[in-house]
Amino acid sequence: MPDSAPLPPLPVLPAYFHDEESRRERVSAMFDSTAQHYDWITSVMSFGSGRWYRRDALLRHGLATSMRQLDVGAGTGVLALTGQQIVGESGLAVALDPSQPMLDVARRAGVRCVVPGRGESLPCADRSFDFLSMGYALRHVRDLRGTFVEYLRVLRPGGKLLLLEITSPPGRLHRALLRFYMKHVVPTIALIFRRSPQTRTLMRFYWDTIENCVPPAIILQALADAGFVDIERQVTLGIFSEYVARRSER
Repeated sequence: MPDSAPLPPLPVLPAYFHDEESRRERVSAMFDSTAQHYDWITSVMSFGSGRWYRRDALLRHGLATSMRQLDVGAGTGVLALTGQQIVGESGLAVALDPSQPMLDVARRAGVRCVVPGRGESLPCADRSFDFLSMGYALRHVRDLRGTFVEYLRVLRPGGKLLLLEITSPPGRLHRALLRFYMKHVVPTIALIFRRSPQTRTLMRFYWDTIENCVPPAIILQALADAGFVDIERQVTLGIFSEYVARRSER
């Protein structure tokens, strides 16, 4: 029987928060204060390839016309907007995020359905979605197992789960290069071109969460503990992890 104790994907990071109680407040404040800059800096960080990659990942893993998609931790709605374009008028794409400023940006970008909420307690009916996605936000949930149980609950039988994450590469040199780029180059660009100390801090935090996230094996086991089947992890370019799973047909 799986351990029922909470399984946080991150340890306490003293540079940003000192305990679990202050984590949510600190992380929420960072995202709220950087919403207007977030799309710009993440586009620069990915050399403009992020939107193409998200669309490709959604299509490769089965999102299609007329489906109902829930995008959790949607942020500014990039993944949800892409999903909205794929499912079309006959489908539904919902952007869910705890940050109202982020959802405001998503709405202005064209996402039709935005909902405030967190992955650990989804304000959604049982078996109400065909496809659940989460892009680069898994590190911010409080409990992997509890969150995955919620994801399973809202998926219909046979429904698909897709988690996109950046994973620290195994090689020491590659890890050092990526750390320097994401923790120093990208934050400096944010400060110079956006004049936003908050965005610089968020980008440094972004790397620290990647480097300190639990190993992929723990994420895969938590998915199995929650009841998902056909679980796998696919890796692109050594750092982009795609965790894929399905709710059984029963």
